[in-house]
Amino acid sequence: MVNRFVALGDSFTEGVGDDDPGSPNAVRGWADRTAEQLARQEPGLAYANLAIRGRLLGDVLAEQLEPALAMRPDLVTLYAGGNDLMRPRADVDALAERYDATVARLVSAGATVLLFTGVDGVEDPFFRRLRGRTAIYNEHVRVIAAKHGTLLVDMWAMRELRDRRLWSADRIHLNAYGHTLIAAAVLDTLGVPHTISPADLGPRAALSARQRRAETLRWAREHAAPWVGRRLRGESSGDALAPKRPALGPVSLVER
Repeated sequence: MVNRFVALGDSFTEGVGDDDPGSPNAVRGWADRTAEQLARQEPGLAYANLAIRGRLLGDVLAEQLEPALAMRPDLVTLYAGGNDLMRPRADVDALAERYDATVARLVSAGATVLLFTGVDGVEDPFFRRLRGRTAIYNEHVRVIAAKHGTLLVDMWAMRELRDRRLWSADRIHLNAYGHTLIAAAVLDTLGVPHTISPADLGPRAALSARQRRAETLRWAREHAAPWVGRRLRGESSGDALAPKRPALGPVSLVER
């Protein structure tokens, strides 16, 4: 039974893409959805979400690990490194060493730890270029999970995530459909009964080469270019944000 759940990471765990004006930071996400289902099984559940968008792996570990350990969680979810993989000079092996040490500390503290692999971006022209680097990262994560006996949600193997209808317009963040799918996968991995049903979106519409190029050009103009601009200025989308749930607290079960 889970009594204290702490979620660590970046925009993926914060819930970016799953817009909800009624939630802290105006996003909901898979972790909030997971906590709501856990609270149905354990009404006394306390939940904290320390994730902040834009954070690199080093930022996540420096800012979130010690506060998480101080909460004495019995369940910790951790995903970090995705932002690092988009940097040209990312050292995946060095990232994995820090990840390994962090997971070791969480497990030694008595927490059940759940990790994630990265998504396979094979069907996207930009993220296809990161496929090899992501695959290496994923192998490290699988080794770390096996070494420390953690749980693992293998998003690389989730072929449903290749459907762009599960992603927001920026192609980086899952939308409500995608976050719902991940919440169901997390709960299934935990072996927790739940009432989440991922949407059946039906067959994908076939796009012509011309339509795909037009979509990619629009994405580059509206999303990629601003992202590059922030990188050049040394800015992050999360610079002005605090964690959405910085302390353990009860979970609302209001249906939305």
